[in-house]
Formats: sequence, C-alpha cells, structure tokens
Amino acid sequence: MIYKLSQITKELNIDFNGNDIEIDGIHTLSEATPTQLSFFNDAKYAAQLPQTKAAAIFIDEKHAELLPSTTIALITDEAYLKLALASKFFAHHIITKGGHPHLGENCDIDKRVRFGNNVTLGDNVTVMAGVYVGDNVTVGSNTLLYPNVVLYHGTQIGERCIIHSGTVIGCDGYGFAHTKQGEHVKIYQNGNALVEDDVEIGANCTIDRAVFGTTVIRKGTKLDNLIQIAHNCDLGEHTLLAAQVGLAGSTTLGRNVVMGGQSATAGHLEVGAFSTIAGKGGVTKSLEGGKMYAGFPAIEIKLWRKMQAALMRIVKNR
Repeated sequence: MIYKLSQITKELNIDFNGNDIEIDGIHTLSEATPTQLSFFNDAKYAAQLPQTKAAAIFIDEKHAELLPSTTIALITDEAYLKLALASKFFAHHIITKGGHPHLGENCDIDKRVRFGNNVTLGDNVTVMAGVYVGDNVTVGSNTLLYPNVVLYHGTQIGERCIIHSGTVIGCDGYGFAHTKQGEHVKIYQNGNALVEDDVEIGANCTIDRAVFGTTVIRKGTKLDNLIQIAHNCDLGEHTLLAAQVGLAGSTTLGRNVVMGGQSATAGHLEVGAFSTIAGKGGVTKSLEGGKMYAGFPAIEIKLWRKMQAALMRIVKNR
C-alpha cells in the first residue's frame, strides 16, 4: 500500500512544507527508510534525529530543527497519537475468502483446516483440525501444527517446529495512543512474527506480531504452556520459558536464557545470555548475562537468599 503524503496528512489534519512524496509504511527513527514515516515523542531519542533517513516525521516544533534536510517535519504536539492514526493506512486488509496453499511433498492436511491467500507449506508438514493459517504465511518442512493453532497473516514458521493446541502467533500487540480526553486509539500492528527452526511452543501461548519489524523466536527455543510474548520481543537461541512467563514489549533475551514459572519482564530491556530467572521473578531493568536472579525486583539470587534469611530472622525475633 502506497499513499501520497498529502493523503495521510489531510486525514490527520496536519500541514507540511516539502514535496508530496509517496509513503509505503511506518518505522522507528533508526530503521525508517526514505519512503517511510516515523515519529518522535521522547527526548531520550533526540540524538537519533540528525541521522534518521525517514521521509517525514511526526514531531514537535522544538525538535524539528534537528532533522536532516531530507526529512519533512510534520509538526504536532501529539506525535504518538498521529502515529496511531496513520498506522491504519498500512494495516493488512482482512478478507474471509482464502485460497489453496502452495504445498510441498507429503503434507498431511486435515480437511477442517482453513487457509488464507498466498500460504506456503514445506515438505512433510502436518496440520490438524481447526487450524487457521492466514495470508502470506510460510511454514517450514517437517513442522507439526496441533488442533486449533492460529497463525495470523505474515507469520513465518521454520522447519521441524511443533506448535501445540490453542496457540496463537502473530496476533496484535497491545498498543494504544491516548487522546487528551483519555480515549484510547489503536496503533495498528503492521509488523509480523517469526519462529525459527526447531522451536517447540506449548498449548495456549500467544506471540504478538511487531508494531513495525518482527517479533522473533530464535532457533531451538522451547516454550511451555500459557506464555505471553509481547510485540517486538526477541528471544535468543535455545531459550527455555516455563509456564505463565510474560514478556512485555521489546524485551530482548540473549542465548540460552531460562525463566521459571510466572516470571516476567518489563518492556524495553535486555536479559543477557545464559541468565536464569527464578520462578515469579520480576525483571525491571536490564540484567547481565551468566547469572541467576530471583525476587521482585529481580536481583542476584545469592543476595536475594540472604535478604529472605534476614527477614526470617527479624520475624522470628519479634
């Protein structure tokens, strides 16, 4: 989908100076191309403004002078809200009529499976009853989809994966902008979700598609049942997550991270490779790799155990 900049700005009630260029999407300041929109609503990203390649940016007047001459300033005091409104232009058009998938050799597809358009399955793929595979989805060879799995449009599944019943991959992330009156405006999630090779995903898990770009589950990762992976997360190779783990948006896990049951992370942080988070641990800031953590907020487990022992002594001595 391609729109003239004037089409978008007219709908959003914004004026601009510059050429009426064609726009084909939206991305972050650092990733946007010369045909994409972006937005600026947080001063901590001001250093990225002079280097952005975005065609145009929703931005306040104070920071507009930092933009390169190649980027058009779309002046607004509600940049995030304007982003939300603009995202609808590039949302996937949902239709119920599907097509016949491109099948590899020796696939076993239950007759009660529904496919969208432009679906591609590799060799020896097994798809059981009640599965829905959306538009532009690819599923690698030797992958098994148990009953009632749902793969939203644009999802990519690697080879030799096992996805258990009730799991949904590529659903919308939880993203909203807010008006000055307290109303919540949907940010359309126009990225996708990618599951690499040799991944097993338990029953009733949800893996959100990215706002822009891709939510990634890297090769060899194993997810238990009832896990929530939010938009734009990146799980390193051979990650292990136990039941009821929850990752907030844009969490990055390094290789071989282990998270115990009901542990969770706040958003926009990194957990280093070969870390372990004990059950019910709450990660509130980025953590160094190669260590064990526990508690809320999560701290190194040796210190956490000392704290628990000290508290117990206090209680017993009262």
